[in-house]
Amino acid sequence: MTLLKTFLFTFVVPGTVAGLIPYLLLVYGRILPPLPLGPLRSAGLLLLALGVLIYLWCAAEFTFRGRGTPSPTDPPRELVVTGLYRYSRNPMYVGVASTLFGTALFLESAEVLLYATLVLLGFHLRVIFYEEPTLERSFGSSFRQYCQEVPRWILRLGRRPGRQ
Repeated sequence: MTLLKTFLFTFVVPGTVAGLIPYLLLVYGRILPPLPLGPLRSAGLLLLALGVLIYLWCAAEFTFRGRGTPSPTDPPRELVVTGLYRYSRNPMYVGVASTLFGTALFLESAEVLLYATLVLLGFHLRVIFYEEPTLERSFGSSFRQYCQEVPRWILRLGRRPGRQ
C-alpha cells in the first residue's frame, strides 16, 4: 500500500511541478526569447535524467527504509539517513530541481529556467520554515546530529559523510 501511495504522490505532485507546469509554460507561456545554448543542451538532457533518477531513488528510500511516502500526509516513520541522504539532507528536492533545470537547458526555455529558480527558492523556504522544525520535533537529537553531519543541499567538498 505504501508503494502505491508513493507512486500516486509522485505522479500528482512532482509530476505536476516538474512535468505539467513546464509543459504548460512551453506551450502557452512563451514570452521570453529562447536561450541559444547550442551544445550545452545535451547537458540539460543529462541533468534532467539524473534528476529523475535521484527523485526515484529517494522516493524508494522513503518507502522501503522510512516506511512512509514523500507525501507530507504520510511521511516516513523513521529518519532516512541512507542512500543519497548520506550526502544531502534534501536530495529529493535536488532531484526535482535538477529535472527542472535540465528541462530548461534542454529546451532552451527562459520561462522554465525562471520557473525552476522560483521552485528552488520555494523548496529552500519550505525546508527552513516547515520541514526542519517538523523533523526536529519528530526525531529530536537524532535529527540534530544528522544536521551536524550532512549539509542541507549538497556535499561539501573534502568532507566525507558521517565525519565532522
